[in-house]
Amino acid sequence: MTPEQQLKALRRADAVARRAMAMGRHPFGALLLAPDGETVLAEQGNIDTVNHAESTLARTAAANYPGEYLARCTLATTFAPSAMCAGTIYWAGIGRVLYGAEETSLLALTGDHPENPTLSLPCRDVLARGQRQVEVIGPVSEVEEEMIETHKGFWQSR
Repeated sequence: MTPEQQLKALRRADAVARRAMAMGRHPFGALLLAPDGETVLAEQGNIDTVNHAESTLARTAAANYPGEYLARCTLATTFAPSAMCAGTIYWAGIGRVLYGAEETSLLALTGDHPENPTLSLPCRDVLARGQRQVEVIGPVSEVEEEMIETHKGFWQSR
């Protein structure tokens, strides 16, 4: 993916996150991009603490696209995928993850909020343990503050 494609995808994922927040859900968003890095095949906002945007999207992708196709696709998301999401992305067969901001930045915003008990287990570490390679791109410094801005004030108001 080109840097321009990455920025475009992450900003669209953030728009999905803002829609989720407007519906009273946690402000996370994810996209599934075709191998061309442009075509959006699906998008998903967060549903709840167990049905994260990334894991829900990965399960839907696995049910609708063949593995050899998903291996060339990208899942773009606002924050680094959780351990649960990274595992689901791996098992779905998606070949690349692109994220805007680090989990540690999210932890700084959420603290010990019971609706977002973060795990200190980076997606790179989870995905590196697999038998097939999943490329990980992120954080993307050009949009990291934009991703964080969406969450400012959200967790304190819950």
